[in-house]
Amino acid sequence: MVYRPAEDSGLLAEAAVAGAHGRVLEVGTGSGWVAEQIATERGLHVVGSDRNPHAAREARDRGVEAVVADLLEPFRADAFDTVCFNPPYLPTDPDNEWDDWMERALSGGESGRAVIEPFVADVGRVLAPGGVVFLLVSSLTEYEAVLELVEAAGFSHTVASEASFPFETLTVLRLEPVDNSDA
Repeated sequence: MVYRPAEDSGLLAEAAVAGAHGRVLEVGTGSGWVAEQIATERGLHVVGSDRNPHAAREARDRGVEAVVADLLEPFRADAFDTVCFNPPYLPTDPDNEWDDWMERALSGGESGRAVIEPFVADVGRVLAPGGVVFLLVSSLTEYEAVLELVEAAGFSHTVASEASFPFETLTVLRLEPVDNSDA
């Protein structure tokens, strides 16, 4: 009932450990493994959130402060310096979806971007000035379409880490708000 750490988790943890700072939120924390890596290796306080109450409980068992939450909804503006997210990204035919916790942890809807879109649209709200976002993206979600969402939401992007597999390429994007104050 809880997503287990896999290649995508390791890639996100690697990028976040290298670049996280300040107050950290891991959205969709699952087992809490990534949050635990950041807290242990960087000595930072990390909050985990997940829609799945079983995942939040398992993350708390790892020592991660975890809450049941739908994406960024309960968090106040400017609350975090770093936000990390390994979203559900597998494109899924709606006729073949099941209504269970593992499906929700994996399914990104028909495009693979059903969860990425609202996250990118709202993450700037919870990000403190000088903050950074680490977002894992799969080539299965139409990488260029994700970049368009990121840019439309007012973020610049660089590749923090990347790995190729026979069936997909996984990329962790480092997002930073674009300063338009001089524009």
